[in-house]
Amino acid sequence: MWTPIAEEAERAARVLHPDRNRMPRPAHRRVITVANQKGGVGKTTTTVNIAAALALHGVRALVIDLDPQGNASTALGIEHHVGIPSIYEALVGDRNLAELAVASNKSPDLLGVPATIDLAGAEIELVSTVAREARLKKALSDEALDALGVDYVLIDCPPSLGLLTVNALVAAAEVLIPIQCEYYALEGLGQLLSNIDLVRANLNPTLHVSTILLTMYDGRTKLADQVTDEVRRHFGEQVLDTVIPRSVKVSEAPGFGQTVLTYDPGSRGALCYVEAAREIAVRGARGAQQGGSR
Repeated sequence: MWTPIAEEAERAARVLHPDRNRMPRPAHRRVITVANQKGGVGKTTTTVNIAAALALHGVRALVIDLDPQGNASTALGIEHHVGIPSIYEALVGDRNLAELAVASNKSPDLLGVPATIDLAGAEIELVSTVAREARLKKALSDEALDALGVDYVLIDCPPSLGLLTVNALVAAAEVLIPIQCEYYALEGLGQLLSNIDLVRANLNPTLHVSTILLTMYDGRTKLADQVTDEVRRHFGEQVLDTVIPRSVKVSEAPGFGQTVLTYDPGSRGALCYVEAAREIAVRGARGAQQGGSR
C-alpha cells in the first residue's frame, strides 16, 4: 500500500540521489538574474533552492547575494556578518570574485558570494563611479568564473529597481521572474519589464526574460488557478510547467541556515524545486543544441 510516509521517502530519494537523476550541464555558462521588485514573492527562496537543486544533481552553481539583507547567504549557511569579505568588495573595490566565493556546506558544487550590511551603502558609493552599472559584470568576468568552474550563476536581487538590480541585469544574459499565485501578482511587473527593455536597449543587448516561475501556489483556492492561467496566457512558454506550492517547510528552512532540499528533502516543496531546476537545465541544454544546429 502506498502510504504518505512511502510517498515522502520516494520524494526524498528523487531529491537526494543525484546519480540516478543527474541534470544536463549547459553547453555554455548561464548567468541568470532572479528579479522582482515586489517583496515576498519567493525570490531569494527560488534563487537558493534552484542553485542547490542544480548542485545536488551534477551541475556546479554559484549564487551572488546582491541583497543587503543577506537572506540568500543565510539559506546557504554562509557567514555574512560585518568584516566578512563580500560582494561589496567586488562592486566598490576591485576584489577578485574567486577570492570572495565560499563553498556552501550543503554541497561542494554549491558556491556563494555573501552580502553584508556594507552593501546597503553601495548604491550611494557607486553614483560617482565610472561605468557604475557594469561593476558586477566586470566582477563576473569569464576569467573569474572559469577559475571557479561554475556552470550556472544565479544573482539574487534586492526588492527594488535601484542600481544594484541594474548591475544584476547588466551582468546577466537571462532573467528569471518568480511570480506568486496571489492577488496583485502582476502588480509592478510592467515596470520591471520596462526596465529590462531599457537595459537591453542601452546596456545589455543580450538580456531577455527566459523563465517565469509560479510560486506560493495554493491548490485549495480558485484564485491560484486564475493567476496561473493569466500568467501562462501572458508569457506562454517562458513559464515553467512546475509550480512551487505554498509550504511551511520552504519557509522554515532559511531559519535553520538551509535550503529546503537539505532541511526536508521529502517535502513537496523540495521536489518541486528540483523539478523546476531540471526544467531550467533541460531547456538550457535543448536551447544550446538548437542553436548549434542552425
